[in-house]
Formats: sequence, C-alpha cells, structure tokens
Amino acid sequence: MTQDASFEDGREAPLRLKALDAEDLSVMAALVQDAVFPAAEMRWDRKTRRFAILLNRFRWEDAPNAKARKRSYERVQAVLAVEDVMRVQSQGVDKSDPDMVFSLLAMAFVPGEDGGGRVELTLAGDGVIALDVEALEVILQDVTRPYVAPSNKVPSHPT
Repeated sequence: MTQDASFEDGREAPLRLKALDAEDLSVMAALVQDAVFPAAEMRWDRKTRRFAILLNRFRWEDAPNAKARKRSYERVQAVLAVEDVMRVQSQGVDKSDPDMVFSLLAMAFVPGEDGGGRVELTLAGDGVIALDVEALEVILQDVTRPYVAPSNKVPSHPT
C-alpha cells in the first residue's frame, strides 16, 4: 500500500517554475535531477511546438527536511514542458517500448543564434534528447501531491 505524503501540512506549495535563461534552467535542472519517467509519458506536439514529459520527480527541495525529521523521502509527479520546440532528436533512446523507464540525469541549454539554441536532456545509460528551440522557455509544474519515494532513499551516483 502506498502512503501519501504531504506538503508539510499545507505550508509548502507545489512547484511552478519557469526558466527563460540558462541560469534559470540550471536551478530547474537541479530539481529534476534523478526524475524517472516511462517512454509513454514523452510527447512532442509539432503544431503547438511543445515537448512535455510527465516526470516522477525526487523532491530535492524537501530532502534536508526529511533527513532532519527522520521521515520518508518523497517524489511528486510534475510536468516538464519545453516551449517553441522546432525539432526533437534523440540518441540512445528506445521509444518502441512504452514501458521503458528513463532517468533524467541533467538538463542544460546550449545557446545558438538570436536567442535560440538547444535544450539537452541527458539520461542514464548514455541517452540524450535534444530539443532545438527558437527561444528558451521551460516550465516545471508539480501536478500531484507528494508520495513516499518507493526506494525511500536519496538518489546517488557512484563514481
């Protein structure tokens, strides 16, 4: 049985962030590091030029509280949406299996000309999703209540 967590009894609100430059994006990248998602939860709508992923995001912003209070670590479902996407490319990403689960390790912006550039999503196992954008606009929004992280551990990256 899964147990719902809480936004610390209503004192903490769900995240809703927008990144419009590389510095904003680096803050957002820290919050989505180690998010997991199945291939079926990635969508690119060419008509609206929006690429979105429904992530199961580790709540890095809550981890110090959880540790200090000796309570469970949490995840939350969040939508990561990239606007003004002109082209999507991927390498090492098998989209044929909708149940394949990916882990997001990093997110960065590589500037191009006239405010455009490329948003790169680096996945565990050497996968990369590259999004060519006309302008940088990325939105991260929590869409569910937090829940106890199934592993009840802080993600780690052995060296």
